[in-house]
Amino acid sequence: MSRAAYPWWMGPASVLGAALLWLLARTWRVERHSEPGYEEAMRAKEPMLFAFWHARQLPLVWAYRGMGAVVLVSQHRDGELIVRILSRFGFGPSARGSSTRGGQEALLAARAAVQAGRLVGITPDGPRGPAERAKDGVVFLAGQLGVRVVPVASAARDVWVLRSWDRFRVPKPFTRVCVTAGAPIAIGPGRDDESMARERARIEAAITAATADARARAGERA
Repeated sequence: MSRAAYPWWMGPASVLGAALLWLLARTWRVERHSEPGYEEAMRAKEPMLFAFWHARQLPLVWAYRGMGAVVLVSQHRDGELIVRILSRFGFGPSARGSSTRGGQEALLAARAAVQAGRLVGITPDGPRGPAERAKDGVVFLAGQLGVRVVPVASAARDVWVLRSWDRFRVPKPFTRVCVTAGAPIAIGPGRDDESMARERARIEAAITAATADARARAGERA
């Protein structure tokens, strides 16, 4: 769908959404932590696939702003709003697609991003859940792109929890926010059901561990 086909309010809404996030994030006290191997890969500018839970992505927009990273975003209308907001924070052209719609297009866009040396982000439990359960798509994408997977998580001491399928989390003003990045994970070569399940479980466990670390460091209450 071309941008002209979206509702007229999509543009103003993206401007307002980006402005509100900028104002809110400026008040956060952000701390960043990482496991061995992450900083080395970042300094080497290694293309990688960042994997994080859908509910905890908002602080990551702020933490990774201005890096030209590409995020896998669904082709639904709410995805277009996200894409426009991300562009205002210095993210690259988003790869539009998910496990339910536009997967091939997203793969091609993600491959182009990797070839251009960009980081690629994905929510393995998106776009509709179940929350905090990784799907095969993250394993498939990492294998197709030939990149390692970085488990990333965020947590905040005080948050608003929305009544969405994932219980989306919005850190409150002036709260402590922690962003944790785990060690990059190399995906094995097998693509049979058993191999996919094993690699998916590894990634899910790594994101869960990164989330637990971020929660503990931030002193998350809810």
